Amino acid sequence: MFASHSPAPDPAGPGGHADSAGPSGPSPADSPGRPVRRDARRNREKLIAVAQAAFAAAEGPVPLEAIAREAGVGIGTLYRHFPTREDLVDAVYASELDAVTASAPGLLDQHPADVALRAWTGRYAAFVATKRGMMDTLRTALASGRIAAPSRERVTTTIGTILERGAATGTLRADVDPDDVATLLIGVFAAIMDGAPRERTDRLLDLLVDALRPRA
Repeated sequence: MFASHSPAPDPAGPGGHADSAGPSGPSPADSPGRPVRRDARRNREKLIAVAQAAFAAAEGPVPLEAIAREAGVGIGTLYRHFPTREDLVDAVYASELDAVTASAPGLLDQHPADVALRAWTGRYAAFVATKRGMMDTLRTALASGRIAAPSRERVTTTIGTILERGAATGTLRADVDPDDVATLLIGVFAAIMDGAPRERTDRLLDLLVDALRPRA
């Protein structure tokens, strides 16, 4: 796991200004605070966008300094928004998770619930597999449960929606806790992070969904 970093002094970003006023300047609460907040929000969004691309393209850990430089901000700005590497990883994970969770209703409209669950878990696994540049941090955060609660809750809620449809139609068991399924998925993702080939990932997901189908 990567160690936490203490915030460093923030060099001025492009245009010669930082995210917030210095000690002698006005605070955001005093007045011209709104532009400062907009700048901070834009910087945060730029950092997440750059980190998404960097984590997807890299074969190993990405230096945070490189992310800050590519985003056009100082390293202190990055640490102000994301005090640790885990915080940045969670922000990237959460922002991209939206598309994964949003795909579930469409899959349920097109397929029986068990088939939709298998398709959705496959999509989720593909999402995790693209995170090569943050594998070590993501592995540790998933295993320890440090991925932010809202992210975990969104996944669990999505699984619960699919399970509920499956229970109503008889294609999935009615006695399954969605959080248990999320925990099993973390085990599959651990195999992905350890370099499991796509074929093994598919087998693991098939086993998981098969275990959730009603017993004859």
